Amino acid sequence: MMKLEVPAWIKVGILLLLAGLYVFVEPLQFSIRRVVLILSMVDITAMKYYILSFGIWAPVVSFFLMVFQSVAAPLPAFVITFANAALFGWVKGALLSWSSAMCGAALCYGIARFYGRSVVERFTSKFALEEADRFFERYGKYAILIARLLPFVSFDVVSYAAGLTSIGFWEFFWATGLGQLPATLVYSYVGDILVGSVKTFVFGILSLISVSVLVVVIKKIISERNKQSAKV
Repeated sequence: MMKLEVPAWIKVGILLLLAGLYVFVEPLQFSIRRVVLILSMVDITAMKYYILSFGIWAPVVSFFLMVFQSVAAPLPAFVITFANAALFGWVKGALLSWSSAMCGAALCYGIARFYGRSVVERFTSKFALEEADRFFERYGKYAILIARLLPFVSFDVVSYAAGLTSIGFWEFFWATGLGQLPATLVYSYVGDILVGSVKTFVFGILSLISVSVLVVVIKKIISERNKQSAKV
């Protein structure tokens, strides 16, 4: 795995700067707490009106909210995706959600490369990383693609975990983009019509779609392994 050789004082300094901004800049602290509360409550309506309150800057704010959500694992991203679809239409909303999620994934990958496992465990958890390790070990080079297709696998933890492996950035980035696209499109398409218990129904549909795609990918893996075994 490629390691970024950066003096320890720079790494510590960046963390202290971010911690200082959070502690001493009260408007920033209030905004972060509010966003975390909305995401934790899975309140799509509240998220929609929160983003809308920024007027013409709403798309920009939404972009950074998605990036923040990625770093502050494990907060649910689909709340922002649904809100984007409701506010900007499903096509523009999908494009905004997909691009911002990609940026967030790249940032998580970079943080893992920059700080290493000990710091990443504080953003996620030791248990979550160990689970991700086993997932990567099991599926090898297909792990990123498969993880992105499964709605119950944490997007953020996988991004962090990938940065701790030997997987190259562009391999990680393209697999993330490809795997994330189907779910983003479907989430966005139904995002502006969801109400109440319909969310459960839609989640079931999305899970079914993801599992179907996953089956195809696994069949391909098994087929390739069988071919390799036959050669041996």
